Amino acid sequence: MPNKTGLLYERELALSDQYQLIAGVDEAGRGPIAGPVVIAAVILNLSSPIEGINDSKQLSHKQREVLFPLIVETALAFSIIEISHLRIDEINILQAVLEGMKQAIETLSVTPQLCLIDGNKLPTGLKIEARPIIKGDSTYASIAAASILAKVTRDRIMTEHDATFPMYGFAQHKGYPTEQHLSALHEYGACPIHRLTYAPVRQLKIWQR
Repeated sequence: MPNKTGLLYERELALSDQYQLIAGVDEAGRGPIAGPVVIAAVILNLSSPIEGINDSKQLSHKQREVLFPLIVETALAFSIIEISHLRIDEINILQAVLEGMKQAIETLSVTPQLCLIDGNKLPTGLKIEARPIIKGDSTYASIAAASILAKVTRDRIMTEHDATFPMYGFAQHKGYPTEQHLSALHEYGACPIHRLTYAPVRQLKIWQR
């Protein structure tokens, strides 16, 4: 029986007779109460499988960091989009994710014939055939690859913010509402990258943006 990586590629290869160029799309950062949401789209070279590809949540930080450059170097095309906390507050997280997914697909340097999108909703206005895939990051290799690009990119962004706002511990929890983060939020109030529409932040005083 093939390993996890093999299974992810097998499912995708089963589509390749009809679709030669398949893009996987995923996001990182729905749940945090600070920072952006990051969306990635990836068209993998299915003839050159990358060993270790898996849902980013099932990988360690070190494994993701190793896989990130391999995906970037071997993919036929990839795109990474950042949707800011300001935009999330403006249109809500679902619409921000869908907006980012559409941008990620449309900015690929190669036009895919099919998009496999993690989740149960599709962006509106796509001119390419697309399918929503629940738990897609653990089903198809290209979605798993997109999840890794999105997760690594967002983690790096939050680590950079940690240098500016060290009291919140963004480098550790990446903006998720951990006990440490909520304690700091209550002590210092919200900083300029917090999502003001999220309940834990909305209830507190804010800094001027």
